[in-house]
Amino acid sequence: MQLYHHPYSLDSQKVRIALEEKNIDYTSFHVNPITGKNFESRFFRKNPSAKLPVFQNGSHIFYDTIEIIQYIERIAMVSSGFDESTLSSGEIVEWMYEIQRWNPKFFTLSNIPPKYRLSVSKFLRGVIIARMAECPELASSYHLKLKEAYETEDKLRDPQVIVRSEEQLERILDEAERKLSERKYLIGEEFTLADVVFVPVLSRLAVLNLEEKYIETRPNLNEYWNLVQTRPSYKKVIGRYFHGWRKHRTLLKTWYFVQIRSLLKQY
Repeated sequence: MQLYHHPYSLDSQKVRIALEEKNIDYTSFHVNPITGKNFESRFFRKNPSAKLPVFQNGSHIFYDTIEIIQYIERIAMVSSGFDESTLSSGEIVEWMYEIQRWNPKFFTLSNIPPKYRLSVSKFLRGVIIARMAECPELASSYHLKLKEAYETEDKLRDPQVIVRSEEQLERILDEAERKLSERKYLIGEEFTLADVVFVPVLSRLAVLNLEEKYIETRPNLNEYWNLVQTRPSYKKVIGRYFHGWRKHRTLLKTWYFVQIRSLLKQY
């Protein structure tokens, strides 16, 4: 089994936590979306959306995050010799989809200083144009991604786009705060796939230095956040890249790469 992913990708984090929690072995391939590695023709032919993650098991290729996580759950079930009664309940699945419906893209970009965001955006447009020239047979697909990049910048100028994203996030956090007043984890006393999908959302808030605004103001959620950070799956998938000083190392490494390549016009 192969997983194409990157620590920057929220959905990649969800899938990797699921793999770690279920003790599934896999081969890891890092595809950095900030440096444009997801636009390299070898990956782009496999996945013209250029989105992460991509999970492959033999001839089976999955692109949808929830489908991947549920597939992982089934693999773990078969490997353990359990029956389908051990699969996630309807409540868990409902929560997974509720969380997944929140698209972190515009929220994340709106909370990154324009200097950095615009610099990366310009670099990625250069990457797309360069790959388009190298692979003219994929030009139409690359053109769609270039158009999407410009549309993203346009949408970020619309305050309502950001407000809607923030409101949707607030609703999820408020509901989680309510549930966590009665239980240890989102669905009960056990860590489930609902938590697998939710934890990276909290991590994204922490990376953006928004813990105080969104997490610490909700006491039950704050206690939950402190708890899940102690799990081995969190430490391996997220903590090693973004906990404490590691966050600055991870982000600076990519930032310097983008700056140097932009200066040299090496896309």
